[in-house]
Amino acid sequence: MLAQTPSPKKIDYTSDRSYKDEEKYPGAFILSKIEKQVYFNHEGIEVWCDQAIFYQEEDFFKAYGNVKMKQGDTINMTSNYAEYNGNTKFAFASTDVKLKTPSTTLTTDSLFFNRKKQQAFYRSGGKVEDTSSTITSIVGRYFMKQKKYSFVNDVVVTNPDYIINSQQIDYYSETRNAYLYGPSTITNENSKIYCERGYYDMENDKGYFVQNSQVFYENRKLEGDSIFFNKKKNFASATNNIKVTDTANQSVIKGHYAEIFKEKDSLFITKRAIASMKQETDSIHIHSDTLMITGKPENRIIRGFYHTKMYKSDMNGKCDSIHINEKKGLTQMIGKPVVWSGSNQMTGDSIHLINNRKTEKMDSLKVFYNAFMIQKDSIEGYNQVKGKEMYGLFRDDNQLSEVNFIKNTETIFYSRDEKQNLIGISKAISSSIKILFEDQTVSSIYYNTNPENILYQENDFPKNARKLRGFNWRGDEQIKSKEDLFSDDEPLNLPKIKGISLPEEEEHFFEERDKDDDELLNQNSRLKPETLQHRETDTTTKDSISKHKELINIPLKEKQKEKK
Repeated sequence: MLAQTPSPKKIDYTSDRSYKDEEKYPGAFILSKIEKQVYFNHEGIEVWCDQAIFYQEEDFFKAYGNVKMKQGDTINMTSNYAEYNGNTKFAFASTDVKLKTPSTTLTTDSLFFNRKKQQAFYRSGGKVEDTSSTITSIVGRYFMKQKKYSFVNDVVVTNPDYIINSQQIDYYSETRNAYLYGPSTITNENSKIYCERGYYDMENDKGYFVQNSQVFYENRKLEGDSIFFNKKKNFASATNNIKVTDTANQSVIKGHYAEIFKEKDSLFITKRAIASMKQETDSIHIHSDTLMITGKPENRIIRGFYHTKMYKSDMNGKCDSIHINEKKGLTQMIGKPVVWSGSNQMTGDSIHLINNRKTEKMDSLKVFYNAFMIQKDSIEGYNQVKGKEMYGLFRDDNQLSEVNFIKNTETIFYSRDEKQNLIGISKAISSSIKILFEDQTVSSIYYNTNPENILYQENDFPKNARKLRGFNWRGDEQIKSKEDLFSDDEPLNLPKIKGISLPEEEEHFFEERDKDDDELLNQNSRLKPETLQHRETDTTTKDSISKHKELINIPLKEKQKEKK
């Protein structure tokens, strides 16, 4: 014997007063309040109102005045008007509609409620409030089982600490987690975030952003394939294709992993890290395994650790680590440093480069301990100068004009006539030496305090004696372009960004149906069948989410111009 499907329950009701008006409402009971409100009950939903028109045979009613609709402990809705179809379990409410859940309150002027799907929907503007935030949008949909809101079109989240603007936000009311889709910004007092896909924990003010993600601080703009942001800790980290633009210091830092600590005003960046800083009409580029930038714009310190290289159109160099004090205009190169200026190679235990802070041009150079300068001779051999320390001066065109070696100085120079014929090889010892330059070549040498200077004929000067002790020509390491900064780097294997998936394209709240199909509606409903047709503006699609980037991106650019 086959089990019989139980027939659906009919709407039950109680009312202080009940009468009929066949002329005005054929087939309906008119129910009204005297002391107690009219009450309806149907399969777990309860409705109270001051007056109702009840079509009992059709299991449909329209409720008026102080309407309250309750479903267990999950839904409490109030409005001035509501209607309910017991056959389809479809409800509609209008005028001062408020839907309360345990954690949120939704306010709108009209709301559709499908009990079979356990979903509520508005498309004429709505507002959702929880304990700390208010969310407004043109279209909204509430999924009761998942406790999830999907807000679409002109979505704005207002919180005492931040404002979020987005094309679409999926918001989980219990966890207060929000997923942002399409051009979106999060703005607070000290920073602004832009992304085209992201996740934000509204309870703890932290998030994860992908797809054209950017973080703006007062003078810095952070870009990367993936950005993590924690407002409470004033911290941001980024992975892959990172670019940090510092408008105050006219610098750009790039790499593939970075951390920014705003409160400490510090930046840590690694994986092909490079800092490019504008100096007058030129730029200096610093590449290290790791770069660290600390301090306020007016007192910024740049540190580079391990395998550091420097390139400027008129100067380049290498060292193990570098320390740049922008306020003092001092660059310290530490750990086997070498600097090339024109055809001159300079080495020592440490090298200091000093900038003129007013003109931003090179002012001077200091080499401490084991100072050694080598210049390749025009035909063969090497011109060499060594001493305990060296001090150099630069002209306005950033070329060496003079160097001074002090203590235990020695030289080897190839002397040539005007036709570049070799006259002899000079070897000298002196307490100090001054060398003057013209067009990056030696024009004059001055030996001080009882110098010993011998000019050897080429055949009289053995080849194994033509290099001073400590000679180390490193010309094959010279950096001749910005691209050369990375010539020794290992191949880079970037981590794969997991990212954030696009939202699942849910079945439309109003399923596709013929225009004349009024399945959800009773013939006496206030609504028309065309009202229940899906509109393009009711949802976003995967294609439409990527559109309208200019809606939020243009104001971002304008805001940056204002700051500049």
